[in-house]
Amino acid sequence: MSILVSNLGFPRIGTRRELKKALEEFWSGQISAEVLQTRAKALRAGAWERQKSAGIDVIPSNDFSLYDHVLDTSVMVGAVPEHYLMPKGPVALDTYFAMARGTRGRSGCDLHAQEMTKWFDTNYHYMVPQFLADQDFEQCTTKPLDEFREARALGIATRPVLVGPVTFLLLGKPAGEKFDTLRLLPALLPVYASVLKQLAAEGADWVQIDEPCLVQDLSDAAKEALRFAYQTLAAEVPQVKLMLTTYFGGLGDNLETALALPVAGLHLDLVRALDQLDSVLAKAPEDLTLSLGLVDGRNIWRSDLCAKLETAEKVLAKRKPEKVMLAPSCSLIHSPIDLELETGLDPDLKSWLAFSVQKLDELSILGRALNEGRGAVADALEASSQAAAKRKTSPKIHNAAVKARLEEVTPQMTARASAYPERRKAQKAYLGLPLYPTTTIGSFPQTKVVREARASHAKGMLDDAAYDEFLRRETEACVRWQEEAGIDVLVHGEFERNDMVQYFGEQLSGFAFTKHAWVQSYGSRYVRPPVIFGDVSRPKPMTVKWTRYAQSLTKKPMKGMLTGPVTILQWSFVRDDLPRDAVCAQIALALRDELADLEAAGISVIQVDEPAVREGLPLRRKDWVLYLAWAVAAFRLATSGVADATQIHTHMCYAEFNDIIEAIAAMDADVISIETARSKMELLDAFAEFHYPNEIGPGVYDIHSPRTPSVEEIVALLKKAGERLPAEQIWVNPDCGLKTRSWDETRPALLNMVAAAKKMRG
Repeated sequence: MSILVSNLGFPRIGTRRELKKALEEFWSGQISAEVLQTRAKALRAGAWERQKSAGIDVIPSNDFSLYDHVLDTSVMVGAVPEHYLMPKGPVALDTYFAMARGTRGRSGCDLHAQEMTKWFDTNYHYMVPQFLADQDFEQCTTKPLDEFREARALGIATRPVLVGPVTFLLLGKPAGEKFDTLRLLPALLPVYASVLKQLAAEGADWVQIDEPCLVQDLSDAAKEALRFAYQTLAAEVPQVKLMLTTYFGGLGDNLETALALPVAGLHLDLVRALDQLDSVLAKAPEDLTLSLGLVDGRNIWRSDLCAKLETAEKVLAKRKPEKVMLAPSCSLIHSPIDLELETGLDPDLKSWLAFSVQKLDELSILGRALNEGRGAVADALEASSQAAAKRKTSPKIHNAAVKARLEEVTPQMTARASAYPERRKAQKAYLGLPLYPTTTIGSFPQTKVVREARASHAKGMLDDAAYDEFLRRETEACVRWQEEAGIDVLVHGEFERNDMVQYFGEQLSGFAFTKHAWVQSYGSRYVRPPVIFGDVSRPKPMTVKWTRYAQSLTKKPMKGMLTGPVTILQWSFVRDDLPRDAVCAQIALALRDELADLEAAGISVIQVDEPAVREGLPLRRKDWVLYLAWAVAAFRLATSGVADATQIHTHMCYAEFNDIIEAIAAMDADVISIETARSKMELLDAFAEFHYPNEIGPGVYDIHSPRTPSVEEIVALLKKAGERLPAEQIWVNPDCGLKTRSWDETRPALLNMVAAAKKMRG
């Protein structure tokens, strides 16, 4: 028998971002739900056909989502808070999007979106499930079955994908009083059993069930929950073979638990955790099918196919071919779709890359090499080896000056001249800000006019002078409006910028950027991560021109806006031939130069955003100390070269801060702003319990939702913040940047925010 080639998930967004366009047209009322679903169906069909034509034997279904696969699971099992149900019964599309984005209910009251946070250590966001202590689960959609049938109608047999029940419960949180969500497992499993029975009745012989929690530190209770869950499902639905899928790391001390589960297959991430293979081969039962995650699903570097073949051949020396599958390390939703769309990349760089389509081709080549012999794909293997060799020695990657500067970094370069109390006095005297100072996180609405002007300039239809004049008008209008609104520390609006990381990547040596390499961040929010392929340096100032211009328009402080070194690292496709800490330090030195130039230009407040520090945490606690040490050092290397009176801000997105509060304090930013509106200030508890010494801007309204918060609502949140922190420590700001919102939404929300701050001062 032959080795099968499988895939774990394919990007949902479409090669031309068709899903984004369809969603936004539906939300704005331009198309109906029926049209949206028709377009979604076409995207699914295209993905299945593409995988089939690439030679993939095991093609996934139910990996598509209109917004988020965890939200799909919540809806599937009926974990829908009562206030979203409009009306009672099967979950409607409007309810689904209300959970994702917030809306106004039938009674006229505002419905907030569910909390959102990062999917393990990726930049993908999932909607956090909410559970009641007496949660009643019931199957409320047939989406896995519907999409299995869809594919079958096209002549394609698929392997449906489900988020595993234990991972699902661990990802969720209590809606009110705290309790262990795993205690809901007995109530949840009948829904999973029902879905599996339906799939089995339709002819599904395998189902992929994702339990990435198995690569994390698990309590004894969680291990017992896994045993109970899979023993129950095996007894209830013995006719379905389950492929237990793990990714983003190794099984480690959970290996015995995983191997004891009554499943037919086990998927291993052999990109991030190749070292687990020997233990698995030594201990895995002979009848267990092993799925080898050989091709990197999270990065874009071309595989060294000969090295991957050696790993696969090692497995085949001990296991029968029919008990082995080839696969990417994880779902390909974290990878762009097709490298062939990138016609402007440097040819050498392009030869080192592989996007989702090319990764499928790599898997197909590996499958043919193992099933037919290496001679059947000799040319492909030789091309792979040549590309790997050329990349190792290319002068486009290595810069001796960058390496020399990195070696000259001293501990003194990672510490401010004075401790925070002294800096605070200097900043207070220099800035003269009121109690509860107001600011925003950086960006203002990227309107259609702004996007069209940027696109016209990129295509050469708008010359540099005309584009410059356009940006001046937009910036001045933004500054004037902030002054009129009464905001205390202004921003220039970032109209010249596209993505908060890409903008910097386009100006740094060692980076390359793409035109079509989009990946999903959440919902209809997609990003094009820069590619860090070589040593990083800053050829010239990146942000000084527009920040200096904006400051010239006002006497109020103008905040310089930079993206921090850890976030640039985390949100880029990072070279895999150099340790990540070294790459991060190179970026930090480039930013250090930028801060010096901003300060010299008269900018006294500089924000260095680090929303990705928490998401970069290794999934195993034992690895945290090393990561946090170099992450904090990189931030401090970037920010410690300024004078005491220059106020350094940072911003962090939705995250649980309790575990890393000491590291956040060690970053020593003068002001940190965090996203707290959805959690109703609960995330501040970590800062209060720790007695965080510096100033904090807890987000007072959720910018991911189109609703406008009232003055009273913001005041109530600030009062909650005041229960945890002294007033002198509190700033007032939105949760995040405003680029995705319209001006009609932004103006009233910020006016209410300023009014709330004034009430608090009174």
